[in-house]
Amino acid sequence: MPNEDYAKALKLGKKEVASRTAKGLYPYLAVLDEIPEAANSIMEYPLGLVQIPTEQIVGTKTAGRSQAFAANFMPILGESTEFAGKWSRLCESHLEEGIREPVKAYEYMNRFYIEEGNKRVSVLKYFDAVSVPGTVIRVVPPRTEEKKNRIYYEFMDFYNLSSINYVEFSEEGRYAKLQRLLGKRPDEIWSDDDRLNFSSLFSRFVSMYRANGGDKLEITSGDAFLDFLEIYGYSELDSMTTAELKEKLTRSWKMFDALAKEDSVEIQMTPREQKKPLLQRLIPLSSPQLKIAFVHETDPKKSGWTYAHDLGRMHLQQMFPDQVRIAEYHLESVDEKSAADMIARAVDEGNTIIFTTSPVLARASIKAAVEHPNVKILNCSLLASHGFIRTYSARMYEAKYLMGAIAGAMSENGRLGYIADYPIYGTVANVNAFALGAKLVTPRAKIFVEWTSRKHVDIYERFRSEGVSYVSGKDIIIPGKSEGSRHFGIFKLDEEWPHNLAMPLWHWGKFYEKMIRNILSGTWKNEENSKVKSVNYWWGMSAGVIDVVCSHNLPVGTSRLVELLKNTISSGEFNPFSGILYSQTGVVQGEEETTLTPEKIITMDWLAENVIGSIPKMADLEEKAKPVVLQQGVEVTEE
Repeated sequence: MPNEDYAKALKLGKKEVASRTAKGLYPYLAVLDEIPEAANSIMEYPLGLVQIPTEQIVGTKTAGRSQAFAANFMPILGESTEFAGKWSRLCESHLEEGIREPVKAYEYMNRFYIEEGNKRVSVLKYFDAVSVPGTVIRVVPPRTEEKKNRIYYEFMDFYNLSSINYVEFSEEGRYAKLQRLLGKRPDEIWSDDDRLNFSSLFSRFVSMYRANGGDKLEITSGDAFLDFLEIYGYSELDSMTTAELKEKLTRSWKMFDALAKEDSVEIQMTPREQKKPLLQRLIPLSSPQLKIAFVHETDPKKSGWTYAHDLGRMHLQQMFPDQVRIAEYHLESVDEKSAADMIARAVDEGNTIIFTTSPVLARASIKAAVEHPNVKILNCSLLASHGFIRTYSARMYEAKYLMGAIAGAMSENGRLGYIADYPIYGTVANVNAFALGAKLVTPRAKIFVEWTSRKHVDIYERFRSEGVSYVSGKDIIIPGKSEGSRHFGIFKLDEEWPHNLAMPLWHWGKFYEKMIRNILSGTWKNEENSKVKSVNYWWGMSAGVIDVVCSHNLPVGTSRLVELLKNTISSGEFNPFSGILYSQTGVVQGEEETTLTPEKIITMDWLAENVIGSIPKMADLEEKAKPVVLQQGVEVTEE
């Protein structure tokens, strides 16, 4: 039997050599000592006894026996050789009692190169073993700006916490995201039970994913798992039966297929207007009434954010009195089940376009979209990476830049306060834009940032102790709510009746109007039929969804400056994040003619050099803030 197994393995090896040779690929095992980058490593250190995933074993440490095997580790030496005899005896030993002696290996870029035990690896790979025990030495490459290198450094940080080496990602930031979606702090070390539970769940997912054809997609199993986890959550995924997992995998295949397509995520910075033919403009064609739902995190009477979206709903109703029927829903309690139930109710009641107006509702929105592919669901957040829902937000940083310029111009001491809410996508850019605007008119301006979502902070007491003169407060007020109702926009601190200078304006009605016009004109359908897997709407002043309203008490010169800046930003002639930029720790952008990309602005995780304060870490946040930060939070390393 062992000799028969060797013959079969030999056949597999020769087939691999022929296949790779025909494709112009090196047909034998890779050799670590022949990789120049590995030779220039900055350090080596032992990892101890490790379970090495067999599919990540790709070569040998030295060239000695590298050409005795094909690239798949199957033997290629003749059946009458001494090598074949040793391989067969090892095969017989494995069948009788199993191979237990660890191999010796080096790990470089999460690939393993065998120093001792090549035949053991070959036999175990032949029998489809999942892993091989081995004592491993890690070879650490120098840091570079290459994408693979940056991902590997993120992997090493993740490995130090989890000791997990079999999950691989193709994009940056995904190891930290996995840690977060598992409900762990960025610096939390995994327990043995954590590793066992995760291994079981991940293996079950990967097995079914590959059985459905996942190996044919150009993404890693880790990529697919992470996106699936983002929709369903770890606890729900853990409790799924095999039948439930299979069904949800099938429903989610659109997402996996889309992940494999490059350049298929679009951040749309301006509306796409599609003109109707002249005949349609002259003779309006009848169309069925659109049934639209707004699902809010809370009652508009309790939240300025929700109130602003409700104003948008009213605007939409006024613009399309006969073409739309609008329903409103709001949660009594903010939790995953309540959100899912409320969106399901909106679907059951016949709404085919649903706006969910808070990042807190993102996961429930995605799950609903998976279950109801014919319903258009848009969530007010940033950076969806799949095609089930579309996200929308507004470039508030443009208005914050103007607000900073106003505050800087009015302050006598240049010490300004900024009240932020959640450390999520887009919020950090707002803080930095304000700081840059203030610096434009007052080069020595200092911005003291405080977060309403941080635990146990007396914000105004902190501002007073720092001599802050003007504050950027809440963007939105709630009519009829007296407490703190005057502390919005830019106001002077320590006045009994705050003197408001300016306020930013979210004109959601403009967004909703343009979006419905896009749907009626067919623009939505054209985008759906394109190669883009996910559309993220991020419109600004040029689309009329963001503005700044100034007080008549503002000095004439300052008002003229604001109008000038507004016009240059709206026309696209100027971006607050153009030119050389400095963070609290050094240069972020060193070229005068460069502008940060939309992705870098959205995911900004640094504060400008003239900002005093820090981005809250998860442990610093109030409990109510954690769900939205887990879903949309910027990555901040715990110390």
